[in-house]
Amino acid sequence: MPSSPVAGTPKPAISRGRLAIAVVSTVVEWYDFTLFLYLSSVLSRVFFGDSPTGVLMTLATFAVSYLLRPVGGLVFGYVGDRWGRRPVLLASMALMFLATAGMAALPTYAQVGESAAVWLLALRCLMAFSVGGEYTGVMTYLLESSRARNRGLVTSLAASASEVGALLAAGVSALTVTALSAPQVEEWGWRIPFIVGGVLAGLILALRSGLPETPLFLQSRLVTRQQPLPGVLRRQWRAIIRTFMISGLCSAAYYVGIIYLPTYLISVRNWSESSALGLATLAAVVVVLASPVAGWLSDRYGRRATLLILAIAAVLLPLPMFAAAGQTNAGAAVAAVVVLACLAGSLSAVGASAIPEQFEVRGRLTALAIGGTVATTIFGGIAPYAVQTLTESTGWPLVPGLLIAVVALAALPAIRRGPETAASQDQQPGPMPVSSRTTADADAQGVKDHA
Repeated sequence: MPSSPVAGTPKPAISRGRLAIAVVSTVVEWYDFTLFLYLSSVLSRVFFGDSPTGVLMTLATFAVSYLLRPVGGLVFGYVGDRWGRRPVLLASMALMFLATAGMAALPTYAQVGESAAVWLLALRCLMAFSVGGEYTGVMTYLLESSRARNRGLVTSLAASASEVGALLAAGVSALTVTALSAPQVEEWGWRIPFIVGGVLAGLILALRSGLPETPLFLQSRLVTRQQPLPGVLRRQWRAIIRTFMISGLCSAAYYVGIIYLPTYLISVRNWSESSALGLATLAAVVVVLASPVAGWLSDRYGRRATLLILAIAAVLLPLPMFAAAGQTNAGAAVAAVVVLACLAGSLSAVGASAIPEQFEVRGRLTALAIGGTVATTIFGGIAPYAVQTLTESTGWPLVPGLLIAVVALAALPAIRRGPETAASQDQQPGPMPVSSRTTADADAQGVKDHA
């Protein structure tokens, strides 16, 4: 008998076409979510008027709303572990559609005054709540529906597709602010990118309605229907801590090194909005290309080895790269952005499989909400506001690079001591010792044997 039912399956139980829908659907998720940061300098004027603290207030809105992400993760985690991964994918995208369409229809500061900022915060909270179940739901769905030897590549394709969404958000934002005059953008043009996002979300919701449930979840229901949370805390607390550290590193590198970058270049380095968004578009392209390569390498050489190399790079590179990004030399700035994008994209791609693989099938989404989503809230949602505040108060422009390096240094011990979760050894025939199996695969094997 193969050591892992995922690895032993000759082909995915779910068709490639349906897997492709799950992969591509992450385009909408990251388009809708990153659009807010890409347009933060514009939105600060639209919803906070000419306030000198407008950019900080806009980032604070993003940070405060992000506190709803772990709440959404716990709610969707409970739903996903009790009733299935498919309901999570449908419900999270439906809420995302409502939040994005609502953004396009919001009144501005010029129309209703300070109450515009209240409505903005409410819709960002709804968006953050939905994303709490969206990304982990998609990655878990793909992980449980693909062959073990290709899990890293398949989930990295979803990470790459999500960056296509960020690329699309950066491109649409750049096109909008370039094609229209500043008064036109602030009066009505800022709504265009959100209208595009609402249309995309509605389309993906319709496509997702045809997705089946994952085979591993259906098998796990034969073993137990217990409440996920108590079992998760009792059996998997070490994996939760490890996941927190890995997710924190991935989030800091991505949100600070990529998503926050346009705001940093505009507000700290005095770049024009069109130039900063142009570099953000380049960064998104690099992430799209680097992600599948990193996912394939993690299948070939293992998650732990790949993450260790990337974590060491995250300690050494961010400070000099942020220094180069602020130079007037265009070549140095472009090179720095490319390096930061390769680093962030590779970490996100490997983390997409390594993080959910830390847990058993039973309670997986709940565990991800406790470990991964909380870390993303701290190092992803709050970090842009924190580094902007520290940069402005200290006058030191390299604060963002220092944050990434410190988080990477803290994550190194957790990565080094953690188990290898890749299934490259499953490509060879014959049983594998129980001690070397991944937690997720061992649990899945027990589920299958019981069934």
